[in-house]
Amino acid sequence: MEFRLSDTQRALVGSVRELAQGKFRQRGLRWMDGTFPWENIRELASLGVLGMSVPEEYGGMGLPVFETALVLEEIAKVCYPTAMAVLGEAGVQTRVIAKYAPESIRSRILPQVCSGDCILSICMTEPHAGTDVANYRTNAVIKGDRVVVNGAKTLISRAEEAGMFVVFTRIDGRPGREGIGCVLVERGTPGLEVTGTYHTMGGENLHEVQFRDCEVPLENLVLREDGFKRLLSAFNTQRCLNPSISLGLAEGAFDETLRYVRDRTIFGKPIGEFQGARWKLADMYKDIEAARGLLYRACMTADPFPDPFLAATAKVFCNEMAIRVTNEA
Repeated sequence: MEFRLSDTQRALVGSVRELAQGKFRQRGLRWMDGTFPWENIRELASLGVLGMSVPEEYGGMGLPVFETALVLEEIAKVCYPTAMAVLGEAGVQTRVIAKYAPESIRSRILPQVCSGDCILSICMTEPHAGTDVANYRTNAVIKGDRVVVNGAKTLISRAEEAGMFVVFTRIDGRPGREGIGCVLVERGTPGLEVTGTYHTMGGENLHEVQFRDCEVPLENLVLREDGFKRLLSAFNTQRCLNPSISLGLAEGAFDETLRYVRDRTIFGKPIGEFQGARWKLADMYKDIEAARGLLYRACMTADPFPDPFLAATAKVFCNEMAIRVTNEA
């Protein structure tokens, strides 16, 4: 399989790279306290980047998973919080809405995703179950033309900024994985509350979200019968986009390392001329390129969602690789 970028792909990556290297790099430390990078998000919205996963009829670019991964990789080289914020607009939550939500919701929400006026937050992890979907306790009960949601989610990204929450929940108390569906809950819904904040080493804030008798229209129940299988299929997109950020982090660390070993001198010459340092650089480069091959191959299987085995393989390898490379850097 050949990974040669087209002229269009190169132009897209080039425009994002110019913005990221020219502006985001110098602002990077500003967002490490958990502050949401609105300034960066607005500039990316002007390039159309926030609408990468939004179909063209709603003002987006309708890009495949591969191009979306290329953009996230480029942003992550210089600013992890911004890359994670963009993932919120280009990840599985946007694709769930675009594929499964009714037209009335798609036409109202997706243009706002493109402009950055509606940040999306996906709610999966629960305090007692983590991501063990079969043991989720959050439950949505159908009452006529309304759905009432009760439960708690934790370690949720962008909860304070989100205009809509994409909630994986049990439907009518049905047990096991077969009972899992998806409900859309908008900010301002009575009973929705962000109750906790956890600051991460990457600079991003994660939150706990409570749903206490949150009542939404029945049309907000976007997946009901056999919802788990379709949600998991869509979630394979996230298994490609998450590691694209890890790949970018490793590349950014490697670039900084190269600059350092060329400038730092010891015993009268740059430390990059010592063989021991070069061995480390070679191992870092090897790991990055191996991860790139796995990730790009997985992304190219998307139709519209990636192959689950390749996506999972890429996610594990890229994330572990990023730890190795950044530790060496």
